[in-house]
Amino acid sequence: MRRLAVGILAHVDAGKTTLSEALLYRTGCLRRLGRVDHGDAFLDTAPLERERGITIFSKQAVLPLGETELTLLDTPGHVDFSAEMERTLRVLDCAILVISGTDGVQGHTRTLWRLLEQYGVPTFVFINKMDLPGADRAGLLAGLKRRLGDGCTDFGAEGAALLENVAVCDEAALERYLEAGTLSDGEVAGLVGARKLFPCYFGSALRLEGVDALLEGLERYGPRPDYPPEFGARVYKISRDAQGGRLTHLKVTGGRLRVKDLLTNRRADLGEEQIWEEKADQIRIYSGERYRAVEEVPAGTVCAVTGLSRTYPGEGLGWERAPEPPALEPVLTYQVLLPPGCDPHTALLKLRELQEEDPQLHIVWNEPLREIHIQLMGEVQLEVLRVLIAQ
Repeated sequence: MRRLAVGILAHVDAGKTTLSEALLYRTGCLRRLGRVDHGDAFLDTAPLERERGITIFSKQAVLPLGETELTLLDTPGHVDFSAEMERTLRVLDCAILVISGTDGVQGHTRTLWRLLEQYGVPTFVFINKMDLPGADRAGLLAGLKRRLGDGCTDFGAEGAALLENVAVCDEAALERYLEAGTLSDGEVAGLVGARKLFPCYFGSALRLEGVDALLEGLERYGPRPDYPPEFGARVYKISRDAQGGRLTHLKVTGGRLRVKDLLTNRRADLGEEQIWEEKADQIRIYSGERYRAVEEVPAGTVCAVTGLSRTYPGEGLGWERAPEPPALEPVLTYQVLLPPGCDPHTALLKLRELQEEDPQLHIVWNEPLREIHIQLMGEVQLEVLRVLIAQ
């Protein structure tokens, strides 16, 4: 079975979570559609997310799609939580960039586009809210071509009209099209994989318009990853379950991972004191809050592993190389004001747990000032962090 890890990204309020719900519903994973404004979206499971109506933590869901098993990774849209979004880019086979049909390409959309380019992620574009007044299809497509790239192509067309638009994205493809009069699905998928072609689908996630076409496009033109037999994995997230157990979220990028396998970060550039070896106690496949435990997973699988205490987001295991530093860094430094009688060193140990989940917090103990300092992206993250610290 082919396995695809697909991230869904957007500027806040473009309708990303609504599209996630629609994809889950149309693939039979949900019996009814949840809504952000009703506080019952399947992937926004944290009380903070439901209260605020925004995605704060990346989540996954597994969708059956013909002969493909699609793992959907929903990421935060608010700029304050863009570090959480960036961490998922390292494990994606392709992405869906959601753009509001009434707003077009916004500032954060351009940031997302540059990150997708930097990480080399093939990208499908879903232009949402096309049922609302002011959504102009031709104008939006022209804006996408101008601000994102000429490879943005309307896949609402069919037959020869579509293939002509696809062929002009690449000289070699145009030659083949002029000779044969057609292009195969594999050739189109090759252009998508090379980031020369960006299929664009127009619709309304709330009304389920254009969702089936997007799903068909992912199956027909999505990448066909080829993994080595040697074990490899990339960690993209650390979290804790309801019992406080530490979870290492990773994608297997080679070979297989089995329960009780011994994992290590051993690399030539690490000293012996930095190297760890630990067993994978349990392997979990999550869909929203629910999970199923499995004995082993093949390459291409996104899963959570218990029993690992020293992993960190971005880390490569097995044949995977060391991570590159993230492109997005926080710019604001705050002092943590502790309540009277609270021991700062005890508080620091607790805060380190939050830093495991979000290394970009850069929590430090300033010895001369005897203060705890923390770095954040903005006011919304600050408000959320206050709640997390209180919990």
